Amino acid sequence: MASTKTSPLPRLALEPLHAAVLDRSTKGLPPGCEGLTLADVGRQGWNVLAGDMPLPLAVIRTSVLEANSRWMKAFTALNGLEISPHGKTTMAPQLFDLQVADGAWAITVATAQQLDVCRRFGVKRVILANQPVGRPAIDACFSAIRDDGMELYCLADSLPGIALLAEGAARIQAPAGNPLHILVEIGFEGGRTGTRTREEALAVARAVGEIPGLQLAGFECFEGLQPTPAGADRLLDEVIAVAKQADDEGLLAAGQGMVLSAGGSSLFDRVGERLNAAAFARPVVKVLRSGCYLTHDSLSYAAAFRRILNETSLALPEGGLEPALEVWAYVQSRPEQGRSILTVGKRDISYDAGMPVPLRWYRPDGSMTAPRSMPAGHVVLALNDQHCHLGTPLDSPIAVGDMVAFGIGHPCTTFDKWAFMALVDDDYRVVDGIRTFF
Repeated sequence: MASTKTSPLPRLALEPLHAAVLDRSTKGLPPGCEGLTLADVGRQGWNVLAGDMPLPLAVIRTSVLEANSRWMKAFTALNGLEISPHGKTTMAPQLFDLQVADGAWAITVATAQQLDVCRRFGVKRVILANQPVGRPAIDACFSAIRDDGMELYCLADSLPGIALLAEGAARIQAPAGNPLHILVEIGFEGGRTGTRTREEALAVARAVGEIPGLQLAGFECFEGLQPTPAGADRLLDEVIAVAKQADDEGLLAAGQGMVLSAGGSSLFDRVGERLNAAAFARPVVKVLRSGCYLTHDSLSYAAAFRRILNETSLALPEGGLEPALEVWAYVQSRPEQGRSILTVGKRDISYDAGMPVPLRWYRPDGSMTAPRSMPAGHVVLALNDQHCHLGTPLDSPIAVGDMVAFGIGHPCTTFDKWAFMALVDDDYRVVDGIRTFF
């Protein structure tokens, strides 16, 4: 019953990563870092507020990061769910390892390159949340399941897609007892990939069973593009309806369990509620693929989480998700009334889900013991490649040389701008660093 395994994943093999020598030209590292390994970062005694690090700098507050991870572990346990966090959010094996330590059922990826990162560092159960097309991607899937102990799930949403997988199975034979597990993807009009009708979904599910080396494992969707919780409910109910019909037809092997999964970070409560309300005769593994919860954000996901807290019928642990990721910059210039220019831009911080939010400011001249909340009225007006235009009230206290911490929206598009990020404690001492692999 490979498709219903719930055994804990082994911790990742991070020793080579810790021993890797950092490139002294890497953004975020101070000058004079020749020969520095990633494991050495936390031993340097650096402090962001002391000016030891060049700005802009992306930092992750470790206390918040770890609390978010524990919260999701408790949430899924309370509600009979599993978490397979989307690794594309961070592409940081050190953070994958934290998620695995807190009980992740798998790590989710979107591309063959991301799958290879998981293989490199020893992730043993992966969901490729896309239908692979093209010989390199398909062969990467069949090569992956030849790794010792590797369990791989990928999506399919069409008969031509299944035909391509069949060609791959003929090129690279799946090992006995470890097929490529297929989740049939259910989509919706105007959405991305996924079948558009129940009949199409069932046709794909039937075709999987005819291909040696493939095994129908279950059904899934991505509800994150739905504009309302009601829309997500309708899509999830369609997944459940297709799964029940496939079960009635005997498309999954006798004695085999079934995976049902959905993927966004803003509607994960709807996933839990709808999947928990469905009844099946066979065992079901209910898998969330949320990824942004780990660092959370200060914009769209923060608003979505407030809705979840107010509306969900699911059990909630104490506490909640808080933003752990910040990008710090200097005030570089105050060239005109009502506008300041800061040393952060589109190359450094996400802007696709809303402009960054100025959270705190700090004057590094010894006059302040800790950062202060940014007074009202400071708003990002625009971003250039390397500059931020900050709307600045006439009575603003900030001055050239001050530091400003920005909260972000959509963590994915801040992470992908940094090969190195600093992990800091609550006093902004650098306690470690992470590498990303975009």
